[in-house]
Amino acid sequence: MNSRNPIHARTRRTVLLASACSALIATVAPAMAQEAPAGAGPEEDDAIIVTGIRETIQNSINTKREETAIVDALSSDDIGDIPAISVGQAIQTITGATTHREKGDASEIALRGLGPFLSNSTFNGRDATNGSGDRSVNFNQFPSELVNNIKIYKTQQASLVEGGVAGTIEIGTLRPLDFGKRRIQAEVKAQYNPYGDRIVGSGGIGWRGTLSYVDQFANDTIGIAIGVQRNDTNNPEETYAASTTWTACRADIVVTNNNCTEYGRDDYGEGHPFYLVPNAYTFRQISETDKRDAIFGAIQWRPSDQFNINLDVQYSDRTFVESRRDLNISEARRSLTNVVYDENGIVQSLSGQSAIESNGSELSRAEEYLGGGLSIEWQPSDRLTLIIDGSYSRTIRVEDERNVRLRTDPTDVNGVRTVFNNMRIPYTYEIAPGSFVPTITIDPRFDLNNHDLFWDDARFRRDQSRRHNKIIAGRFDAGYEMDGFFSKLSAGVRWSEMTFRDYDVRNGDFNLNPPIAEDRRINNLCRNRAFPQTDFLSAADGNAITSWATFDVDCLFREYMGSEDPGALEDKRSPANRDVTERTLAGYIMADYDVDLGSFPVRGNIGVRVVKTDVTSNGLRSEFVLVDNGDGTFRLETTDDFETVTIKSRSTRILPSVNAIFEVAPNTLLRVAGYRAMSRPAPSALGAGRTFTLDDGGSFTNIEDAIDNVRANGSPRLKPLMSWNADAAIEWYPNKDSILSATLYYKQFNGGFQPVVFDEQFVIDGQTVTVPVTQTRNSPDKSRIYGLELTAATRFSFLPKPLDGLGAKVSYNYADSNFENEDVRLGDQFDPVTETVSEGIIPPASLSGYSKHVLSAQAYYEIGPVSLQAIYNYRSKYYQDFVGGNSQLRFVGPSETVDFRASLDLMKGVSLRFEALNIFNEPKATYMPIYGSSRQYHYYGSKYFIGIRARI
Repeated sequence: MNSRNPIHARTRRTVLLASACSALIATVAPAMAQEAPAGAGPEEDDAIIVTGIRETIQNSINTKREETAIVDALSSDDIGDIPAISVGQAIQTITGATTHREKGDASEIALRGLGPFLSNSTFNGRDATNGSGDRSVNFNQFPSELVNNIKIYKTQQASLVEGGVAGTIEIGTLRPLDFGKRRIQAEVKAQYNPYGDRIVGSGGIGWRGTLSYVDQFANDTIGIAIGVQRNDTNNPEETYAASTTWTACRADIVVTNNNCTEYGRDDYGEGHPFYLVPNAYTFRQISETDKRDAIFGAIQWRPSDQFNINLDVQYSDRTFVESRRDLNISEARRSLTNVVYDENGIVQSLSGQSAIESNGSELSRAEEYLGGGLSIEWQPSDRLTLIIDGSYSRTIRVEDERNVRLRTDPTDVNGVRTVFNNMRIPYTYEIAPGSFVPTITIDPRFDLNNHDLFWDDARFRRDQSRRHNKIIAGRFDAGYEMDGFFSKLSAGVRWSEMTFRDYDVRNGDFNLNPPIAEDRRINNLCRNRAFPQTDFLSAADGNAITSWATFDVDCLFREYMGSEDPGALEDKRSPANRDVTERTLAGYIMADYDVDLGSFPVRGNIGVRVVKTDVTSNGLRSEFVLVDNGDGTFRLETTDDFETVTIKSRSTRILPSVNAIFEVAPNTLLRVAGYRAMSRPAPSALGAGRTFTLDDGGSFTNIEDAIDNVRANGSPRLKPLMSWNADAAIEWYPNKDSILSATLYYKQFNGGFQPVVFDEQFVIDGQTVTVPVTQTRNSPDKSRIYGLELTAATRFSFLPKPLDGLGAKVSYNYADSNFENEDVRLGDQFDPVTETVSEGIIPPASLSGYSKHVLSAQAYYEIGPVSLQAIYNYRSKYYQDFVGGNSQLRFVGPSETVDFRASLDLMKGVSLRFEALNIFNEPKATYMPIYGSSRQYHYYGSKYFIGIRARI
C-alpha cells in the first residue's frame, strides 16, 4: 500500500472512483423511475411506516426538497437515530461534506472540498466556540445520540448568520413539545481498539453510555428533554514526524560538522540548487485515555398559541491524558552528505549526524464547553411573528505538559567511551519514489535500546497553555406574512461579542548537569524495562525503527527536580499571549416570494445583509535578556516590565442574496442562487503577539539565530475573505426514497493571503535590534473556484423480496481552484516599503482544506429487525494550515475510510448495535513544505463498538 505514488496513483484511483460514481448514478436513475408505478397514489405510499436508516434518508430528502436555499441534511424524527458514533462522522455522510480525522475520529468539516475556514457552524442557530483557536466547531464535543438534525446550507440567504463562503452547518437538538411523546432511552456501548491492545498493560477496552428523557406536562404546554453521556475510551497513536520548520539548504555548498547553508531570500532568483530539510525527525509512541461527560437539556413552554419559549443548554467536559515516548533526531540539518534530491528539492536520500534523544512527556488536556440560549417567539397576530434570542457559548481548554530530554554523549552513563567517541550518531535517510514512509537507519553500532547511551544534558520543561473562547450574542427577528407577489417580509438585527484569549507559558528550561554518578543512579532507577508498545509502526512499510530506550517521566522529574510536577508559572504574561475581541453588528431584510411563472410555480427569497465588524487585539511587549544554559548555549527570557500594544481593525460588508426555485415538473426542481459571502479569519490569527521559537527543541548559540526565529503569532489587520457566488441545481424526486440531483457552483474570491515583512525593534540584552517580522496580509489577488456536485439515492424496492430492503446513496464533488497561499518562509513575499513582491522558491498552496475530489458512498440493507450499513469516504489531498497562521505550508495526503454499522432489534424497544470505524487502518500522511516531501505518517488503527439500546 505504501509503495504507491501518492500523487499519480491516487489521482488515477480518483478518476476511477468518479467514473464509478457516474456509472452508479446511471444505474440508479432507471431504478428510481421503476419505483413509482402508475396509479400509486400518495395515500398508498403514506400508509407504509418506515424507521431506521431508510427513515433518516427519507427525512433528509424531504428537508432538501422543502428548503428554499440549496440544502443537504441528515435528520431523524427520533432522538438517538442519527446513524453515527459522533456528529462529525454523521456529517461526512451528507452530500459534499468530508472530514479531517484526528485520533481516528472525524473532527474538522470541509464543504464542497473547501476547508473549515470557509465554513460556518452553528448550534441551534447560534455561533459556537471551540478550544482550537479557529472558528470550526469541535464536533467531537457533541454526542450524535443527543442530536436529531443536521443541515448544511450550500447557498446563503440574508437571514442566516454570516460567515460561510462554502456553506453553513447547522446542528439542532429536538424541542420536547414538537417531539410530542414521552421517551426514555438508554444505550451502552463497549469499545475495542486493536492498537490499544498493543499497549503494554492495556486491553484496548473502553465504553460509552447515554441516557435521555423527553416528556410533556400541563396539557402539553410544558416539555422537557435531557440527555447525558459518559465516554471513557482510549485513542493510542503511533507516528513519525518531522518538525514544523523547514529550510532550503544550498546544495552547491557542502558543510561538515555544522548545519547546512540556508538558501537566503536575498539569493532567491539566482538559480542555486537546493533541497528541503526539517530541523528534526521524531518517532513517537502515544498511550492515551479519553474521558468525556456531556449533558444536553431543553425546556419548551407554550402557554398559548401566541407564545413559544425555548431554553436549551449544552455542557461538555472532556479530559484526555497522553503518555508520549519520543526518539528524537534533533539536528536534521547537520553534517549532511550524499544528498540525493529531485527537481523540486524533495530529498530522496542523505546521510547525516545528529545527537539522538530519548524524550518523554506527560500531557493532559481538559476542555470544557458550555453553551445555550433563550428564544422567545411571539405571534401578536396571524401575520406577524417576533422572535428574540439570546445566547452564550464558552470553551476553555487547558493543557499541561511535563517534558524531559536525555541526550547522547561521547561516553555512556558509566563513563565508557562509545565506539563513536562523539555525541552525534551517523544515520541515513531514504524514501522510495512515490512512498510517504521514509526509512531512517541509525548506525547499527548504536543500540537504540541501550539505556546507558541516553543520559547527558538532562533538560526539564513544564508547559501550560490555556485558550478561552467566549461568544455572547443576541438577535431580534420579525416576520410578516403578506398577500401578493411577496408572501413574507423578514427583517432582523444581530449583535455579538467574541473574545479569544490564550497564553502558553513555560516553567523551564532546566538544563541539569549533575555529577555523572548521580546521572548513573537516576538512569538505572528510572528506566522502563520494556518498550511501552508491541509492534510499533509495524503497518508502515519501510519503517526500520520499532523500539528504543524509554524512561519514566515522573521518576526523572522526582529524582532530578525534587518534585514530579514543579507547577506552572504564576505570572502568565508573555509577548506570545493573544487577547482578541471581535464585535459584530449585523442587520438584514429579506422577502420571500411564491408565484406562478406561466405554468411553472416559482418560490424563493431575495434579501441583503449588512455586517460591521470591529476587532481589537492586544499584545504584550517586553525587553529580552540572555540566560546562559551552562552548556555553551543560551535562551531568551522576558523581563518583568511589559507594555501593551493595541491594534484595531474595522470592516463593513454588504451581502446581497437571491434564491429561486422553479418547479419545472411535479417531481423536478430547478434551483438558482446568487449571493455574496464572507469568511472571517480565525480568532487566533488575529493575535498581536510575538514569539521566539525553538522548533527543534535546542537552544540559541548566537544572537543572530535568536533574531531569525522571531515571528508574529497573528495579523490583527486581516479582513474577511469575500466571494461572489452563483449556484444552479436540478433535482428529481421520483419517490420518498429517491433523489437524483446535480449542482454547478462558481465562487469569485476578492483577495487572498500573502506573507508580508515588517521591520520591528526589540531590546535584547540591552541592545536595540531591528528584526524582520513576517505576518500575513490581504492581497489584492483575484481567484476563483468552480465545481460540480452530484447526488443519487434510492431504495431498490423493485427487486424481489428479500432484496427489496437494499438501498444506496452516493455523492461526489469536484472542485477546481486557482487560489494561492504562499509559504511564509520560502514563498512569495510582499515588501510594504517598496510595494513589490519578491518571488519565492517553492510553489504556493491553494485554499486551506481544498480537495479537488470528494466521494461518499453508502449501501444499506433493512429488512425486519436487521439493519446494515457500509460507508465509504474518499478525499483527495489538501492543504491544511496550522491554527494561528503565519506558518509554513502543510499538505494532507488523500484519505480513504470504510466504516460499517449494524443493528438487530431483539424485541420491542430493545436493539443490539455494532459499529466499526476505519476498518482498513488507513493512515494519515502529511507533507511539508511542498506536496511529496514527507513530513508525517500517523496510524491510529480501527475502532469497534458493540452495544445495546433500550427505549420506553
